[in-house]
This record gives sequence, C-alpha cells and structure tokens, in this order.
Amino acid sequence: MASDLPSRQQEILDGLNNKSQIKQRVYTQTLDMFGTLKEILNEMSNDMNDLLESTNDRREVSKDKRVRLEYRDRGKFEAELKFADDVLIFSMHSDVFQFDRDHSIWNSNFVKEDPNNSYCGIISVYNFLSDSLKYNREQDLGYLVARIFVNKDKYFLVEGKRQKNKSVSSFGKKELGRDELVAIVESAILYTMSFDLLVPPYDLVKVASVEQINDKIESTKLQTGKRMGYKFNSDDILEQ
Repeated sequence: MASDLPSRQQEILDGLNNKSQIKQRVYTQTLDMFGTLKEILNEMSNDMNDLLESTNDRREVSKDKRVRLEYRDRGKFEAELKFADDVLIFSMHSDVFQFDRDHSIWNSNFVKEDPNNSYCGIISVYNFLSDSLKYNREQDLGYLVARIFVNKDKYFLVEGKRQKNKSVSSFGKKELGRDELVAIVESAILYTMSFDLLVPPYDLVKVASVEQINDKIESTKLQTGKRMGYKFNSDDILEQ
C-alpha cells in the first residue's frame, strides 16, 4: 500500500491542478462576460432614455421619471436595471457549477467529447417589483426570469422565457458575445413587462396581524409578489 502512495498523490495533484485550472478559466470568462453585460445595461438605459426624449408623440410620457430606465452597479457580482414598476437584478454567482447527471446536457456531443465543457459559471436574472426594494419589503417575492450558463470557452446556454439559444443542442455552437447578451436582456425586459402583478387570492390576505398593519403604515411592508398565492413553476419560465 505504501508503494501506491506516491502515484495516488500524483493522481490527486493532477486532478486538483486540472480541475482548478478549468474552474478558474470558467470563472474568469464568466466575470468577463458579466462586465460586458454591465456595460450593455448602462448603454441600453442611456440609449432608451434618449429615444424616449426624442420621440415627439411621447414627449409628456418621456418626462415621467417612472418610465425611464435606471441602471445601477451593485458591486462586483450584481447589477440592477429599473424600468416602470419593475427591477431586474443581474447576479453572477462566484462559484462554478456542473450540470447534474440527469440533465440532458450530457447527451450532447459537445459534452460527451469533453466532459470539462459541462463546467459553467451562472448569471441569474431576477425580477422584483421596484417598490419592494424602495420600501425594503424584505418578505416580498422575486422571480427568476433567466439563467445564463457560461463555460471555459464562452460557449453558453440560456434558460428563460422567450430566450433563444435555450435548446441543449445549441450548447457549444456559439460563443457568448455582446449581440447575444443584448438579445438576452431585451427578451428578459419584454417578458418582465408582460409578467403582471396578479391580485392575491382572497383567502391568502383575509387575515392580517397588528404587526403587519403597523409595518404597512410605517413602510408599506405587507408581502407582495407578482404570483404570490399562485403556483409558480420553472415551466412558467422555461417554456415559450
């Protein structure tokens, strides 16, 4: 057993070096794309606001700050885009993930040929009501509207409503770039605008505590969410 130790140690070292290099490359590529995404969000907000200002038949609407797009950098791993009554939070996870063994990604030739292609960074896009953040309603609900998976070579896959390139068969055929990111953001915005706030079921709100009412009086803190009280499945997002 002692004679096997050096070879086992070498195998461990080789595995650690290989995997750590792959994961570091995935992280770097994802962070690079997230930086580009921030630039796009900032440019998009400026461009759309200029269009609102220059559109004659919408001149009165364009002066309403609630209609304008507002971009905010929330730190290294987060960015925010506010428009009308909605906010999209773009969040990059600092860790690197691999798809579970039941995922259909393992049936693709791209991953079969090189299993290391399955390691991905994740950028998630969440939709919150702007008042949820404005009034710090910590119990309010946000919804995942898209996820971007980025691998070591910037090949990507998107999950989300109205998103292109969400088919597993498309993974490994196109690298993530500015045009693809613009399309992803535009699709997320369009879906969010059509994803309306529903009146919660009566039985869900028929009883309120004194604490809830006092909180509401102080800072409008009764729990709110676009689908609060209704079943919300990934199918609502993943299917067209």
